[in-house]
Amino acid sequence: MGYGNRGMAFEHLINVTDQQYASKGMAIINKRPTPVKVLKSQGKRVISGFFEEKSTVDYDGIYEGKSIVFEAKSTGEKRFPLSMLSKHQYDYLELAHKNGAIAFLLVEIRPLHRVFLLPVETIRHYMEKAKKGGRKSIPLDDLDIYAFEVNRGRGVPLDYLETVDKLEFEKVINQ
Repeated sequence: MGYGNRGMAFEHLINVTDQQYASKGMAIINKRPTPVKVLKSQGKRVISGFFEEKSTVDYDGIYEGKSIVFEAKSTGEKRFPLSMLSKHQYDYLELAHKNGAIAFLLVEIRPLHRVFLLPVETIRHYMEKAKKGGRKSIPLDDLDIYAFEVNRGRGVPLDYLETVDKLEFEKVINQ
């Protein structure tokens, strides 16, 4: 599997989940296409082209009346390298969060078949530490403590909205 396709199975899992959320009337979540300028095509096949601009994040939508945005990353390591999240993606998550959206990162740790949800506040903490010379990745032990594992549930293969519900409930209680 090529470098660019390493997260395709994870993306497919999220897409199936999102289709099931929609069919159950739970949420509308869309996979955002990467803006591509097609230079040459043959039928439906793109022969040559280039990315017009940097994409924002992989997914956006509406859940319980709130905007929801997230990026999905898959790693073959037992840690999450912060370099996998580009600056413009991180900045977009921060901006969306500051404007009231539910914003997070879904990380698949492929060797362990585990998925974690990292709220924007958690990502910010590690990004700020890295800027000050700290570690440039989030180790598995930290993911187990500071992130939220996402599992199958409510009839969907990757019930990340259950985790979102828990986080939103905690915010209400802690206010």
